[in-house]
Amino acid sequence: MTTTGTVSQLISLPVLECDAHSHHSTLRERIVEHLFVGEALRRLWRKEITDVEVLRPEFDAHGYDLVMVRKDILRHIQFKTGTTRKPGNISVPLALASKPSGCVIWIGIARDLELKSFYWFGGKPGEPLPPIHDYSRPLRATGNKSGLKPPRQNHRLVPRDKFLPLDGIDAVLDMLFGGIPKGSL
Repeated sequence: MTTTGTVSQLISLPVLECDAHSHHSTLRERIVEHLFVGEALRRLWRKEITDVEVLRPEFDAHGYDLVMVRKDILRHIQFKTGTTRKPGNISVPLALASKPSGCVIWIGIARDLELKSFYWFGGKPGEPLPPIHDYSRPLRATGNKSGLKPPRQNHRLVPRDKFLPLDGIDAVLDMLFGGIPKGSL
């Protein structure tokens, strides 16, 4: 293999820009999850609430990304993120519906990963996820060797209008645990 040009010419070649949000979506999801947990725990700390546990599964095989526990309330949480102001229709794993108090939190983010908006799909503390079995099956994001995108068998496409807009992290915490006292230290 031969190359043409000098080292200085090669260094000055333009770098192709890529959209980090799509090329590094797993990293983005992890960062947003950490930001959410940090902000949630900080808000609870300011309200003198320190009895919250945060548990993470080794892998996402059972429909949730994170578990948060406070007193007798156990929440299995599936996070979804997007750079739009509101969520679209969201693919939700059926396994989440089998959890005693599963929920989905859609977090709207800025390009710099600032948490901008929150949307909720779930029941009250102690209640299961609203029924999702009758919703349509979403298609897989990637095609098979024939180029076809088959339906995801264990997911359902929850319509965007089923997600409740929430006004900030305090509202999310109220939905998660109920009865979070207002005010801060």
